[in-house]
Amino acid sequence: MNSAYTPEEQAFRSRVREFIQQNLPDDIRRKTLLGMHLNREDSVRWQKILHKQGWAAANWPVEHGGTGWSATEKNIFDTECALAGAPEVVPFGMKMVAPVIFTYGNEEQKQRFLPDILASNVWWCQGYSEPNAGSDLASLKTTAKRDGEHYIVNGTKTWTTLAQYADWIFCLVRTGAPEEKNQTAISFLLIDMKTPGITLSPILTLDGYREVNEVHFDNVRVPVENRIGEEGKGWTYAKVLLTHERTNIARVAQSRCQLQRARDLAAETQDGDSALLDNPHFAHKLAEIEIELLALEYTELRTLDAIRTGQAPGPESSILKIKGTEVAQAIDELHAEIAACQGMPYVPWQLEDDFDGEKVATDNAVNSWLRYFNNRKSSIYGGSNEIQKNIICKAVLGL
Repeated sequence: MNSAYTPEEQAFRSRVREFIQQNLPDDIRRKTLLGMHLNREDSVRWQKILHKQGWAAANWPVEHGGTGWSATEKNIFDTECALAGAPEVVPFGMKMVAPVIFTYGNEEQKQRFLPDILASNVWWCQGYSEPNAGSDLASLKTTAKRDGEHYIVNGTKTWTTLAQYADWIFCLVRTGAPEEKNQTAISFLLIDMKTPGITLSPILTLDGYREVNEVHFDNVRVPVENRIGEEGKGWTYAKVLLTHERTNIARVAQSRCQLQRARDLAAETQDGDSALLDNPHFAHKLAEIEIELLALEYTELRTLDAIRTGQAPGPESSILKIKGTEVAQAIDELHAEIAACQGMPYVPWQLEDDFDGEKVATDNAVNSWLRYFNNRKSSIYGGSNEIQKNIICKAVLGL
């Protein structure tokens, strides 16, 4: 691949950088750079700014409101956003369910759902994992029994990220008879979260934040018209969605920026009589991660180019998921090493604008260790890395 930017790509970079500088709200920039949690209003506000510019859906086909950007332009955009502290687009609507709808949905469903997803008028969440069906997702137990023009849904989904904000949830449900093969008995439903019978149970993560939830369905009536595609074909559609999700998990631009921040912080952190960056052991670890990240970036560029031309990501999405999470976790470890004992007290309120007390640590150190621990989950969600290795063995190596 040619890694040199053309004059047109350099001009595009300048245009993106100028747009972000002029339009990204300062409070959102600060929260993102400090690793603080964004609320719904923060995320939607930035996504609506992108939508107004026509930049909200980088990977969508142009006919549905996408940008038509090349893989390089998409990479440039992601990098400039990460450098400037612009938050990532919430993936569940824009990057996950939307590709399923515009690929497998009927025209009525496309007209009904895609415009609101594009404009960030509706927040989506993902109903895949269950208490006893995580990596073995095909063994899910949530049922949807046909009753005239409705399905009656019963069951529980878990680890549902930001479901407390969601207006809609896309779900895998079991519509077939119990004796049917797991994959052929699953359908893909879109469910309004305001439907009677849906309740949430919050799950607090290590930092005390309500990041994930359990979603309970008790005789929830869902119109048949909310089913995507054919009954019993949901597993096929789900696999396409999962390849998009795993590609997004690579987060190359964000890792590159976090690695640069680690380098800058290490240059400012004393290690005896010299800077931590000059410590040979630390410098060796940083260089190893940088090499892995560069290889990952080229793989991501090839995958993004396939998506731009209308193809779904193939088994390379599993490679991106494995290496992307491993690299990101290694970078988290660098930040934790830099923070050292300063990262042990957890005083997140010192990051708030109205804090007027004495800070217990640098702002960069406050979240370092909890981010390290919390992000151990990234090698599990989206299909555990062990499962991804099985996929690569079958799809790529033919084993």
